[in-house]
Amino acid sequence: MGIKPTRRFSPAAADPRTSLRSIHGSGLFADCPDLIGTPYAYAREEEVYGEGEEAGFVYRVVEGAVRSHKMLNDGRRQITGFHLAGDLFGFEQGETHWHTAEALSDTRVLIFPRRPIERAATRSAEVACQLWSMATASLRDAQDLALLLGRRSAQGRLAAFLIEVDRRFGGTGTFALPMTRRDIADYLGLTIETVSRTFSQLEEDGALRRTASRRITLHRGRLRPVAEA
Repeated sequence: MGIKPTRRFSPAAADPRTSLRSIHGSGLFADCPDLIGTPYAYAREEEVYGEGEEAGFVYRVVEGAVRSHKMLNDGRRQITGFHLAGDLFGFEQGETHWHTAEALSDTRVLIFPRRPIERAATRSAEVACQLWSMATASLRDAQDLALLLGRRSAQGRLAAFLIEVDRRFGGTGTFALPMTRRDIADYLGLTIETVSRTFSQLEEDGALRRTASRRITLHRGRLRPVAEA
């Protein structure tokens, strides 16, 4: 669980004179240049928003990474998603957040008020289509996670997870994991000991190579059959 933040975003703290019009990529949709984000920074393990809080803002990751999770009735944490640079998160179907979101590392975001986005969607077909795409992508991610948890061995789960992270980082085959082994365990429904052991097994089998604490190079030709088994 994350450390409670020492500071939280407040609309009153957003000075319109310091808007991001001068920063590349500060707009949310090309069709709505007036939707400009407010920059904000979160420290490692700082809470962005909590489960049950009002969902009044939408967030885009500029640098760093964020995890979303729910606490289960038995006290276990289930991580439901990882948001990387460029990802949009925090847009809920209802009026409150269904998950808690926390920064995995020192993270910079752009924060957009939710209501202007909803109003823009009523005026712009492009905005409406992009919001629909975001909603369907979130649904697909939830379905993929359900399949991952229900049908794969520990090796299969971890292999599929690493292939997906590699894809999101550009598919080069080499990347630094922004999440810890405990984060991965809580996402894949495994213990941290199983995750550690499975990393070692995959490395021994030549499916990956670890060159630093979290930096990984994948041998995708060997890893993919494990993920598809």
